[in-house]
Amino acid sequence: MKHNLSVLGSTGSIGTQTLDVAEKLGLNVRALTANSNIDLLEKQIRKFKPELAVVFREDKAAELRDNIKDTSTKVLAGMDGLIAAATLDSADLVLNSVVGMVGLQPTIAAAEAKKDIALANKETLVAGGDLVTDAVRRNGIRLLPVDSEHSAIFQCLQGNPPNKALKKLILTASGGPFFGRTTEDLRGVTVEQALNHPNWSMGAKITIDSATMMNKGLEIIEAARLFDVSGDDIDVVVHRESIIHSLIEYTDNSVIAQLGVPDMRIPIQYAITYPERYESPVEELNLAQIGKLTFFEPDYETFKCLRACKKALAMGGVATAIANGANEEANMLFRKGKISFLEIGELVMGAVDSIENSTPACVDDILTADRLARQYVTDRV
Repeated sequence: MKHNLSVLGSTGSIGTQTLDVAEKLGLNVRALTANSNIDLLEKQIRKFKPELAVVFREDKAAELRDNIKDTSTKVLAGMDGLIAAATLDSADLVLNSVVGMVGLQPTIAAAEAKKDIALANKETLVAGGDLVTDAVRRNGIRLLPVDSEHSAIFQCLQGNPPNKALKKLILTASGGPFFGRTTEDLRGVTVEQALNHPNWSMGAKITIDSATMMNKGLEIIEAARLFDVSGDDIDVVVHRESIIHSLIEYTDNSVIAQLGVPDMRIPIQYAITYPERYESPVEELNLAQIGKLTFFEPDYETFKCLRACKKALAMGGVATAIANGANEEANMLFRKGKISFLEIGELVMGAVDSIENSTPACVDDILTADRLARQYVTDRV
C-alpha cells in the first residue's frame, strides 16, 4: 500500500471520496489540487495538512494563499502547479481525478518522475494514448485504474492466465437517465433532465457524458489502452442496476465478473492498497435484497457519441483526442444552454469525420488536435 498521496482534483466527487478513504486508512496526503473551489480546498488543507496545494485558476490561488497564510502549506497555480503536485518528492502515489484534458500533462510528468499513478482521469489515456502508456512502461511504474469499470476488469484479471487466454472485455453501462429513449424522444431534453443520473453521484461534466453515453465510449478507448486489447474485443452491455461493474470472457467462454454496490470508494481503495485488500467503508452487497440483474444491448444509433468513440479508436492517431476535445466543448456548451442535447453527438461525430488524422509524436500534437476539435465545435454554434 502507498502511504503518501498526491490527490489531483481533490474537491471533486472522486477526490473527496479519495480523502475519505485516505483518512480511514491513516494515509498521508502530501498534495491537494482544485480548479477553483478554494472554500472546500481550504477545509481539506486544514484537515490533512499537505505540504503543497494547487489551484488551477491564478486569481483563486492568490486568494487561497492569503486565506491559509497561518499554515505551512505552499500554494501554486496553473499547469505548472499541477505538474509540481504530480511530481512531488514526498508522494509515492499520484491519484489523478481532474476532469478533462488538463489531466494529460500531469499524468505524463508523474510517470517521468517514476510515481505510481491511480487514474480516474480517463481523458488522459483517451487523448494521450501511446504517449502515456510508453511513459508508464519506460519508467517501470504502475498505472492503476480507478474508474469502476476498469477497476472491475483489473480485479477480474488478478491471478488469471496471461492475456493470450482472454477473449473479450465486457464493460457495463447504466444507460444513464435516457435509457430506452429514441432520437425523437431526446429532442428538447433539458440540462436538468440529463443531470438526473439513476445510480451514481458525479460531477456535471461526467454526468452529461453518461447521459450521451460518451462516458462509455471514452471507457472503451481507455480499456483498449489499459489492457492492450483491440476495440473489436471490447463489448458494452447496459446493466441498469450498476451492481456488476464489468466482466471478462476467456477463450473457453468462461465469464468472470466483479460485483459491488455502486460506491466509488471500492475501486479508489483498491487502487491505493493494491495488491492488498482492507476493510472498506462501503456497505456489503446483498444480492437477495437486490432481487434481479438485467442486461440490454446499447443503442449505437441513438447515442452517436458511443459510435464516434469506437470509430475514433479504430482510426488511431489523434482521432481519439479529436473525439474527446469535441465532446468537452460540446458538453460545456450544452450545460450553458448554447446547443441541444442531440447536437453533442452530432458535433463529436462531425469532428472525427472532418478533422485530419495524424500520428502524434509529442504532447503538443495531442494538444493541437484537441484545439482543432474545440474550434470545430465552436465554429458551428
